[in-house]
Amino acid sequence: MLKIENITYRVGGRVLFDGASAQVPDGHRVGLVGPNGTGKTTLLRLISGEMSPDAGSIDHGPREFVGTVAQEEPDGTLSPLETVLASDPELAELRAAAEQGAAEQGAAEQGNDHPDIGEIHARLLDLDGHRAEARAARILNGLGFDEETIHRPLSSFSGGWRMRVALAGALFREPDILLLDEPTNHLDLEASMWLETYLSRYPRTLIIVSHDRGFLNRIPTAILHLDGGRLTLYTGGYDRFERARAEKQARQTALYAKQQEQRRHIQSFVDRFRYKASKARQAQSRLKMLEKMEPIASVTDAHTVRFDLPKPDILPPPIITLEDVAVGYDPEKPILKRLNLRVDMDDRIALLGANGNGKTTLLKLLSDRLKPISGKLRRSGKLEVGYFAQNQMEELTGTRTPVEELQALEPMAVEEKLRSHLGRFGFPQGKADTKIASLSGGEKARLALAVICRRSPQLLLLDEPTNHLDIDARQALIQALAAYEGAVILVSHDMHLIETSVDRLLLVEGGTMTRFDGDMADYRRHLLEQRRLRDEKPGNGAPRADAQEDKKADRRTRADARAKLAPLRKAAAGLEEQLEKLTAERARIDVKLADPALYNGDGKTLADLTKSASDLDRAIAKTEDAWLQAQETLERAEQV
Repeated sequence: MLKIENITYRVGGRVLFDGASAQVPDGHRVGLVGPNGTGKTTLLRLISGEMSPDAGSIDHGPREFVGTVAQEEPDGTLSPLETVLASDPELAELRAAAEQGAAEQGAAEQGNDHPDIGEIHARLLDLDGHRAEARAARILNGLGFDEETIHRPLSSFSGGWRMRVALAGALFREPDILLLDEPTNHLDLEASMWLETYLSRYPRTLIIVSHDRGFLNRIPTAILHLDGGRLTLYTGGYDRFERARAEKQARQTALYAKQQEQRRHIQSFVDRFRYKASKARQAQSRLKMLEKMEPIASVTDAHTVRFDLPKPDILPPPIITLEDVAVGYDPEKPILKRLNLRVDMDDRIALLGANGNGKTTLLKLLSDRLKPISGKLRRSGKLEVGYFAQNQMEELTGTRTPVEELQALEPMAVEEKLRSHLGRFGFPQGKADTKIASLSGGEKARLALAVICRRSPQLLLLDEPTNHLDIDARQALIQALAAYEGAVILVSHDMHLIETSVDRLLLVEGGTMTRFDGDMADYRRHLLEQRRLRDEKPGNGAPRADAQEDKKADRRTRADARAKLAPLRKAAAGLEEQLEKLTAERARIDVKLADPALYNGDGKTLADLTKSASDLDRAIAKTEDAWLQAQETLERAEQV
């Protein structure tokens, strides 16, 4: 069990943790949430031992191995497969020793301290080492690497793909406590879906920082909330956490109001009688009561992020049409062909497809950054396009303030209008005059959106707009897009954003674009079926070595899953039976309370029945809540 006990940690003069405590049972999957800047990444570093608290302790047991994703991108001549295999030093050493075989055995016979070959293979069996290469390849395959790319040198990949290799290494080691900080930031939607499935089956303890609401609903069994330097653990996913926290805040607000009324009443007595000799003692007594009264903190709403997208001028439809268009960077080798598309101002479109299939190329075509190689592209003459590219934040000038950034783009614009525009994206006076280099990642993302929206575009092209936005900012973006009166075409790995913001899905794969008929649940099934077919095809995807052993392992996994589900089903059934009995008893009391003769008696029977009804109502509510929680846990486990 991971025990965080009364920790305090300061950065400069700022207190990040102030007596924070929490306990995470073994095998739990926990989502760590909290506003940006509260210290989520710092807490992961404290848990991993990379940093130490100023006070308090973090205990995860002497034998527990804590694993994280390397912060630096792996590089060099090793392939992704070799890098992942090397991420577990003990396993790599044992595999090397097993390959030498006879030489190691001979060295052991000469009196060296090497274990004999039998011990090596026994330990390899414990670590599932004989299937290590197949397991590493399957993880890499899930994160987007194919049979060819897993053998290429790391130096041939971009930084984002090398970070996928680092993530694969952390997953491969299967640590007792796995710590992940925004693991989907470098992933496309397809790899994110695979990772979600993988983590929902993770057999050990998982603590994950994510701003993806869908991720936090489908993976964690609990939410650890960091706020005000304290930690609070809630059972269930993110939506359940939000409801529980809202109820807690409502109760606290009511208690705060009640206490304030009590304080006013006591203070009124003191003010009235403190100088009257006959009442002085009572007044002093009430003053002491005020001093001893533990103050209840008022609930104050944190600053909420907002986006207020400008209203564009309405253009007659269509604003863009593509007819049999081909596009690419080499006229002889187009990336996409046979593109046919009509875009109107009320369109909401998401582009689906794995990285490298041409989604960004299509956005560049629509933004006029690429010209068609062939075919016809027509656009409205007055069309303004706002294009949020993945490197949009890198184009901001760190030495400028947000106001200066807009002034550089529009030297003749009135400063007050620029400031008003920045205010639409959550930049009040102070933030508008802060150097861009000092802004957080989320603030830079909002500024980049403000820049592309300055000319009130009729079409927004958004390529991974949520990478640096927290949950509140993502929700604000969803609400802003809902109110926006122009067209939206987006690429995102955030399923919640896609599900709530678009009504048309286009699939970019196989060198063209087609309409995908279905929703995101259908697309998930489509991907799973594609992966199954690819894995079954010889020579494709992950190596199929030890296939028979894989089947046995799968059968054992399913048997283990059934065994784990049995107590959950039993608990849910028991609670349901208890709830039925309580409800039946409550119905019997209602029958008695409906008898007119009851109200002509001495009143004692009525009082007893009323009290019993009240007690039963509380018991029913408590049991129903426990039953719903058990059902939710069971359903989540059955989906794994």
